[in-house]
Amino acid sequence: MSDPAIEIPPGTEIDDETGCPKSVLGKTQLLLAAFGAGAIRLGLTELSQRSGVSKATCYRLAQELVHWGLLERVGSSYQLGLRVFELGQRVPASAILRRVSRPALVDLYAATRATVHLVVPDGTHVMFLEKIAGAADVLTYSEVGARLPASCSASGKLFLALRPDAPKAFAAFDRQGLVRPTTRSVATVEALRAQLLDVRQHGYAVELEEMLVGYSTLAVPLVDPYGMVYASVSVTLPTNRLIIGRLLPQMRAATAFISRAVDACVARLPGVAA
Repeated sequence: MSDPAIEIPPGTEIDDETGCPKSVLGKTQLLLAAFGAGAIRLGLTELSQRSGVSKATCYRLAQELVHWGLLERVGSSYQLGLRVFELGQRVPASAILRRVSRPALVDLYAATRATVHLVVPDGTHVMFLEKIAGAADVLTYSEVGARLPASCSASGKLFLALRPDAPKAFAAFDRQGLVRPTTRSVATVEALRAQLLDVRQHGYAVELEEMLVGYSTLAVPLVDPYGMVYASVSVTLPTNRLIIGRLLPQMRAATAFISRAVDACVARLPGVAA
């Protein structure tokens, strides 16, 4: 598999010769998952390389996905279709979280002029559910729906430090090593574990130019009534403007508002006891 962000679920029946799932549905999932961070349009060769699906099978499945609106053909390349966006908007958890979070995220952007993100865990990666930024935004890696390695992102460090499923991610890191987008990205699993001790102690996470030179990020958790961290709010700024003591009170006010709003929405769902 060329793209380490594409994870095959345990128990999937794998073709020994190709290393891909044997089922058509499994191969289709790999094609869709190939459109990761920054991969807006992919030619057939790159789509095949990123997904690990053979070029002939990739072409056949891509044509079928175009027919169903899950992919769109743009010249000689493919991009995700509007049908994918439409289905994504119907996912109950993400739809509720985005809707109730947006007012607080907009207020946080107005107060800080930082690029503001709403982020959720996704195995060894994190995924952006929402992004609020100005016209001068240069953070192309953090578009809505994009995924980043957990090890070198502030929200990822937060999830690795505070969520109970972190050991599964560390097992993958031990097998595959760590992705390093910049020379400042954490280099070893041991160094990452040391960073996470600070995260647990302080209750927030920072990455200093580990994703993009000149920019750093601060992340604060969203926690449910049972103490589970289910998402984070992060702000990204030029490193010389990331003043933690000034930003933390504003971010914690935003996460407190979002947590109350999410709890209120969940309480109104059918079958949820008051």
